[in-house]
Amino acid sequence: MKGVVYGLAGLLGLLGLVFIAGAQGLVARYVLGAVLLVAGLTLVAVMRLRPSQTTITQKIDLSGDVAVERLVCQQCAGMLDASSVRVEAGAIFVACPYCKAAYQIEEAPKW
Repeated sequence: MKGVVYGLAGLLGLLGLVFIAGAQGLVARYVLGAVLLVAGLTLVAVMRLRPSQTTITQKIDLSGDVAVERLVCQQCAGMLDASSVRVEAGAIFVACPYCKAAYQIEEAPKW
């Protein structure tokens, strides 16, 4: 999308310069060239000032039945809630609000 808008802005700017260079004293060509140049510059300014929006959605598929309500801290056996769990770089981390322990949840082998 960004490349298309910048390409269109460049094309409008080029056409504006062509109309101004080939105006041969005709006011209408100067005006059209100026309008095309301003349109191209406006497109570039809008793309530069527009904040980039990136949405990242990460879904985690845990094997077995896992419920956040039943998670307990490995250090103090305190009950953990959803605010205690976070995902970083694809790994699930727990921070206990009671004893301040922080660790990664690792799935035990099934054999």
